Amino acid sequence: MTPAARLASAAAIIDRISAGKAPAEAVLKTWGTENRYAGSRDRRAIADQVYKVLRARGRLVWAMGGREDGRALVIGALSLIDGLSVEAIEALHSGDGYGPRPLSKQERSRISMTADEVPGWVAAGLPEFVVEDFRNTFGDRWAEEAAGLMVPRAPIDLRVNGARATVDEVMAELRAAGLSPERTPWSAWGLRLSAEPPPNVQALEAFKAGRIEIQDEGSQIVCWLAGVEPGMTVVDYCAGGGGKTLGLAMQGLADGASRVEAAPPEPERIWTPTGWVDAPKSKPKAATVTQAEGRLIACDVVQKRLDNIRPRLARAGVEAELIHLGPNGGGVEDIVGIADVVFVDAPCTGSGTWRRRPEDAWRLKPEDVDRMHSLQMAILARAAKLVKPGGRLVYVTCSMLRVENEATVDHFEEDHPGFAPMPILPPRGRGAAERGRGSAPDTGSEAGPLRHDAKPRRATSPVGGGITDAGWDKLAGLAQGHRLRMSPATTDTDGFFVALYERRA
Repeated sequence: MTPAARLASAAAIIDRISAGKAPAEAVLKTWGTENRYAGSRDRRAIADQVYKVLRARGRLVWAMGGREDGRALVIGALSLIDGLSVEAIEALHSGDGYGPRPLSKQERSRISMTADEVPGWVAAGLPEFVVEDFRNTFGDRWAEEAAGLMVPRAPIDLRVNGARATVDEVMAELRAAGLSPERTPWSAWGLRLSAEPPPNVQALEAFKAGRIEIQDEGSQIVCWLAGVEPGMTVVDYCAGGGGKTLGLAMQGLADGASRVEAAPPEPERIWTPTGWVDAPKSKPKAATVTQAEGRLIACDVVQKRLDNIRPRLARAGVEAELIHLGPNGGGVEDIVGIADVVFVDAPCTGSGTWRRRPEDAWRLKPEDVDRMHSLQMAILARAAKLVKPGGRLVYVTCSMLRVENEATVDHFEEDHPGFAPMPILPPRGRGAAERGRGSAPDTGSEAGPLRHDAKPRRATSPVGGGITDAGWDKLAGLAQGHRLRMSPATTDTDGFFVALYERRA
């Protein structure tokens, strides 16, 4: 494809993304399937152009006089982001072949203008109505937080399944596959891959065999903060795709379960009354994780999501009960008041993941935020009923917006005085001693990851053994009592909010 044809294709794809609700990644994949003539370099160049526009969409719409069509946004990006001259842009818009038609007078005028003072929301790259929320939340740092969320491309984070392998083993396996993994700084079980070029993780044998899962480091951390221990009854109330269900399951392994227990080998020959014969070949049994007496329960209102969790559980070698929730939270009557931990990964705008899906920022409307806030309050109240006295309630969102985070838990605390705020981190001295008994090593130490022949040890602090010393210090600096915010700008993770409570009555 010529450079001009790539631009025309990028503009068409942007229009398709704007017209629907599918993720940009899915739209690009569909386009590639429909246009087999486009080679890998063409698809890569087109994808880069599309994401370049999506990340700067607000600025480009403003620069192009309010136009939101793909053609105008691509033209604006060539001028404002790539820095091409008007003449160079015109050369790419000659109308020849499959390239875009020539520039109009209005388009030429827009890219020829000297930029006026850019409004703050345009410079930040956020939807205009979100800026006030960011200012209220982050104060003078709001623009830095916005840039961290909207500008860089996110890395690919992996969580090593400690029931299947050690971190070192997986690192060696990925390097043998031609990748360059690095340890994540805060999660002791995390590995990080660069997004450039994008790796096909699901094609790796380590993924197929359940040794790794794709999970952002921030998502790994909020699972560890839940403080799950072997033998507990744990409810993942809004399981969704099951990523955090698997993270919680890893913490619930019984002592001694740093590896899966494989089925004993079957004999090759057996004795019968007529003599020795070859043993019949039975269907191989999948290895399962040794788990303490306890329960892991995953709930969701969408049955299809629960169905999609089953193969992930099987691949990881863990088990969970799946409960389909009714529209008003029905279906969990049998587990009211018995859970040691109820983990509420509440539905939200997903604004904390905009560096991965920038198109979602421009689909969001103020009424969507208000609707999510109301839904979160209702879900949190229902989930709280499942917690037993002395048990823990964990509220999590992947949102950057105050109305979905602080405003939601403020309302919960006012209406539920029987739930006492629980510190994100225990005192430093106590935590250090307990982390010495943790199931996973601190990656900042010289000891390295837990050996598969060593007996795993459990921590009793809310942090557990999944967070490094550096992570402990970082989170301690960010935590505000029982609440914690993580963001691309502060922790180089997706945006997350977590609040912890203990049921006292």
